[in-house]
Amino acid sequence: MHILNDYNQFEGLHWETGSLRNFYAYQGITAPHTGEPYSEEIFLGISGGITMGYFAFHYEGYEPWVRILTRNTFNPLDKIYARLGIQSNVRQTSSKEKGIENLLAEIEAGSPAIVYSDMFSLPYNAAPQDEGMWVMLPILVYGYDETEDEVWISDRARVPLSVTTEELAFARGRTKKNKYKILTHEPPMDENLKSAVEGGIRECIQLFTEPPPKGSKHNFGFLAFEKWAKLLGKSSDRSSWQKMFPPGNFMYAGLTSAFTDICIFGKEGGAERGYYANFLDEASEILSIPRLTEVADKFRSSAKAWDELANTLLPDEINLFKETRVLMLKRHKLFLDMGNSAMEEIHEIDDQLNIIKTQVRESFPLDSNQADELKALIAAKVLAIRDIEFDAVQDLQKALG
Repeated sequence: MHILNDYNQFEGLHWETGSLRNFYAYQGITAPHTGEPYSEEIFLGISGGITMGYFAFHYEGYEPWVRILTRNTFNPLDKIYARLGIQSNVRQTSSKEKGIENLLAEIEAGSPAIVYSDMFSLPYNAAPQDEGMWVMLPILVYGYDETEDEVWISDRARVPLSVTTEELAFARGRTKKNKYKILTHEPPMDENLKSAVEGGIRECIQLFTEPPPKGSKHNFGFLAFEKWAKLLGKSSDRSSWQKMFPPGNFMYAGLTSAFTDICIFGKEGGAERGYYANFLDEASEILSIPRLTEVADKFRSSAKAWDELANTLLPDEINLFKETRVLMLKRHKLFLDMGNSAMEEIHEIDDQLNIIKTQVRESFPLDSNQADELKALIAAKVLAIRDIEFDAVQDLQKALG
């Protein structure tokens, strides 16, 4: 058995910043401005912080879905490493056996290891199994027992998670790019903290106001809010909701996927605006700019507006939609609070959600006019968030000078 018996770090909520937070917290590495472990919020802010991104996809054989990006996705971990002067130790191999050997060596040396694995292949995610779907994300492994055929993992849940050794091996080997890759890190350079925080804030501003590093400028920042609102109307664009998400199971798929990204995917509601507000509170002390706490309050207002948008996507007035929202949030909370031990109840919820999907497919609860009214309400909420965040980002620019 190879296990760090004193491991008890389960606070990280997102795969990237959460895994990094938990890794350093276990190592006893503390932030110079608090004397406490580096918070996940500080890593979020340094990575480039929050943004807005809107995308819609429809592949043959699948229902269409929406992706709402709520944080910087342009090499966020690399940004953290560069800004904080973190030296990363990378081991990667195409050999399953060598991959296990490398993992055991880190644990034996007294360190958990960040490994990349396919979230669809890890049973505790209860994700649909599909040969055509994979997403490689970092998780933290702190125990490995070949005799008992069990691996202990820290991954978003606030309790230990476990899988079999073969389940982890399969998930780690899912793609060539991150196959059997593990990371450990040297401590951040404390003297870099101030410049790292300022650099992260400036990148966040750019993500809202300037063209992105790659991709269409209309899919990011303030233009993305406007794009989504326009597509919700009677647009002739082939990506409009009228064409891509017409009333029925396609519209339901669009609503539920947008809700997931706002409230569930690596977060707990508010599109991570509350997390970013917490970062700005820390940044105000680090940079000696008290005005940043006022900007933080504006992003807390934005978090509330995002939650209002989420409730508009699946409103109380439509019973099947309300039931969907309640079940999705309950499922997420069960995973965060109970992990593997909640799997039976999570599968029961998935069965209930599948029944609702069938009901929606057979008898959609909105006619065409009602669907248009709901989309108009959603568009109004989207533009209201844009206005709040436009004001907040302007104030963020002024605070930095």
